[in-house]
Amino acid sequence: MDVVILAAGLGTRMKSKLPKILHKIFDIPIIDYVIDAAKSINPENIFVVLNPSITKLTEHLSKNDIKFVFQNEPKGTAHALLSALPYLKSNKILILNGDTPLIRKETLANFIDLFDKNSLDMGILSFHSKREHSYGKILRDKDGNIKRIVEITDSSEEEKHISEANSGVYVLNKNHIAELVKEVKENPLKGEYYLTDIVEIAVKKGKKIEAYPLANEDELIGINTRSELSLAIKYLRDRIINDWMDKGVTFYDPQSVWISPKVSIGADTIIYPCVFLEGDTKIGQSCVIYQGVRLKNCTVEDNVEIKDYTVAENAHIKDGSKIGPFAHLRAETVIGRECRIGNFVEVKKSTIGDGTKAAHLSYLGDAQIGKNVNIGAGTITCNYDGRKKHKTIIEDNVFIGSDTQLIAPVKINKDAYVGAGSTITKEVPEGSLAISRTPQKTIKDWVKKRREKE
Repeated sequence: MDVVILAAGLGTRMKSKLPKILHKIFDIPIIDYVIDAAKSINPENIFVVLNPSITKLTEHLSKNDIKFVFQNEPKGTAHALLSALPYLKSNKILILNGDTPLIRKETLANFIDLFDKNSLDMGILSFHSKREHSYGKILRDKDGNIKRIVEITDSSEEEKHISEANSGVYVLNKNHIAELVKEVKENPLKGEYYLTDIVEIAVKKGKKIEAYPLANEDELIGINTRSELSLAIKYLRDRIINDWMDKGVTFYDPQSVWISPKVSIGADTIIYPCVFLEGDTKIGQSCVIYQGVRLKNCTVEDNVEIKDYTVAENAHIKDGSKIGPFAHLRAETVIGRECRIGNFVEVKKSTIGDGTKAAHLSYLGDAQIGKNVNIGAGTITCNYDGRKKHKTIIEDNVFIGSDTQLIAPVKINKDAYVGAGSTITKEVPEGSLAISRTPQKTIKDWVKKRREKE
């Protein structure tokens, strides 16, 4: 099988400089969902029909293992397919639309299976609509045989009330495509050649055609406007969350949570409201993700608590750790087992050993911190000298007092203590106490003397 994805439309109704099918549902462009669905059936080739003027689209698609076909004139869907015909190799052709991203892989597999079992010349994926939309209607005779597809703009009042609609997804026998497409006539209203017109032509030529209402209406939503993009996002959100609930994940408010398709979540994890899980985030079993948390491309192991309004990106949090509230884990951060990273702690490009605690108000950047270390409030690893970053090394069982500045590059050896309020510029030996303070000076009666001067 070859797959042809029709994606040459300009998408002017999106009112955007960005090509329509590069708009994202969560963090994935619309067209990538369609390509992923096409790849699921293991076709010989995937062709995407493009408008040559949209260079951003060709740049994006060049990253995929697909082939381009350019439709040099915007003359409709039949003309777009005609542009691809010379390049098709297989006898069976699946046609998809680049702006219909939510079609399920299972739906496509069932549709193709029915096409094969019934030895059709043309299969149409249809659905029964419950709301108004711009999809064409499937017209059948009194015996239920397909007569034609009528576009909504060309339909009569009676035809507009037909529930069965055309999704724009077809399977065709290549041996018949060329002759059918070449007979499609230009629509006088729009000056385009509609692919739907080949149905009536095929019926008149005695071809074997059937439409199968296999899909849910929301699954086949086409995205032409920002409003339709919003509907698609909500539909995919609901689908993803329902799937995870079926697998044993608890959501306290499913309507407020947003989870990207690539995210994975272990059983018995609890998700509070207003949580965003993005990218390739992986969450283990029996975790609790509290309100307002945003995780992107993170790995979270089992029994982890991430408290309110924590943000983490490209971070790894190991078993049993507690993070937040209001913590910020930046890229290349690894938090060990049974750690405590508390409120208003920022960690960047650092490895934190098992059992280590930084309970509040600290910045740990470019640091390698060992096991069972206590980081006092207000601690800063001063990693930047104005030109480049330097590393701070803190070994096991170290105690860092509050309001300490560690001027990197610097090393605190194991079992050492650093007194509160210190600025450490030199290596601290194992088992030592380092203090860097000016002696306290107390001026008696200072307030009284000041007032006398005033």
